[in-house]
Parts: sequence; C-alpha cells; structure tokens
Amino acid sequence: MIAEIIYNSEKHKIDLSKPLDISISIDVLKENINAWYVGEPEIKPVKEGDWIGSVSKGADVNFNNISFNPHAHITHTECVGHITEKVHSVNKNLNKFFFLAEVITVTPKELEDGDFVITKEQLQAILKNKVREAIVIRTFPNSDKKTSTRYSNTNPPYLLEAAAAYLKEIGVKHLLIDLPSVDKEKDEGKLLAHNAFWNTANEIRFDATITEFIYVKESIKDGAYFLNLMIAPFENDATPSKPILYKIQ
Repeated sequence: MIAEIIYNSEKHKIDLSKPLDISISIDVLKENINAWYVGEPEIKPVKEGDWIGSVSKGADVNFNNISFNPHAHITHTECVGHITEKVHSVNKNLNKFFFLAEVITVTPKELEDGDFVITKEQLQAILKNKVREAIVIRTFPNSDKKTSTRYSNTNPPYLLEAAAAYLKEIGVKHLLIDLPSVDKEKDEGKLLAHNAFWNTANEIRFDATITEFIYVKESIKDGAYFLNLMIAPFENDATPSKPILYKIQ
C-alpha cells in the first residue's frame, strides 16, 4: 500500500506494507537485554487459588501479569521527566508520531581514559546540518547481539555533551540510539547529554524525546526515512515504544 506524505510542502511516497521495525521486544523465552543492575522481566500467568491463567493449564484464556522496567528491559521512549524533579509524562508530551528521520551509522571514538564516545565532530561530518526532526543512530560494530546484551557494569559508548547540544541546535526533536543511554553509565548523576538535548538549563524542550535500546539491522541503509514513533500509553517519564521506519520511494 503506497501512501503519499506531504512534509514541508513536498510530497513523498512510502510503502506502508514494508515497515522496518527497529524495536527490541521483551522476550522471557530467551536472554533479554538488560541494564541498570535490575533483575529480569517476568511474564507469568495470574494465579487465584487453584486457577492458573493459562490455556495450557486448563484456563479459558491466557491471562498474564508482566513485570519490567522500561529503561532496563525494552526499547523505550523518554521525555525530560526522566531527569526532572517533577515527573513529566512522555504520553502527555509526545503528541505527534510521524517524522522525517535520518539513519546514520557512527563508530564511537576511543578517549584516552578508555571510554568510547560519539562526538559533535562525527555528527557534523555525517549530517552536514541536514534538517531532520528525528535522528536514528546505529553504532558500529553492529549485530543482533544488541537484542540480548547485558549492559550493567560494561561502560557502553555514549554521547558527549557537545554532540547532544549540536543535535538540539540543528532542530532534532527525537533522538533514537541503539545503546542503553545517551550518557555514560556512571557519571555521578551529571547526565550531561540528556540535559543538553532537553535544554534543561534554559527553555526546556518538553516535546523532545530520547529513544534508547533500538536495533537497526545492517539491511537498513543510512539515509532518509519516515519514522512512526509508536508508544504505549503509560503516564510515566518513559514508556515502551515501537519505532518503525518507512523507506522513501
């Protein structure tokens, strides 16, 4: 099904029958992604006395409770409420869901202290100040191991403050990345990239979001796409999300 999109007065065509899913699901049947020193997600049938909410156990329906942390176990989208004293809801602040996006691939640079980072200069060289509402960052090396990596105490790559500020300055509202965080795992609570992207020192960008724990397959080439950023309706700083890319015809 071909749909015509009008963006900035220009017409674009996308094939709605060919979605490119860049989300990571919770799958308790295999090793799940995990970060931030918490336990495993759980999906278990409700038990009430002798009744078990599973058709295989004799119930009429499957009736499961799900326990998880969006920041630790699944692709999630967060708003500034993630780092502010008042817990602003991403469900209330994200009111548009379709954006022109640029997929880019970056090899994090090693610093003298051994950290691997994404720099402003790297982003400038790739983006060349393109006007995009959303940026999808795939880090290299890239493999499907990103769907099951255990990130706690591994000091994954992250964005430098200047890199996050640059994305804000060129008008990026929605930052998507295949890492557990845009910030260093242990940074004494500074959260420099989060703060820079959301502009917390000045006029806060309540409608800007950060989506972490995506996985962009190698078959998805760098370039422009339309992004459908679908979120679950949780009134919380972050919620599970299912970002879908559509190739522009």
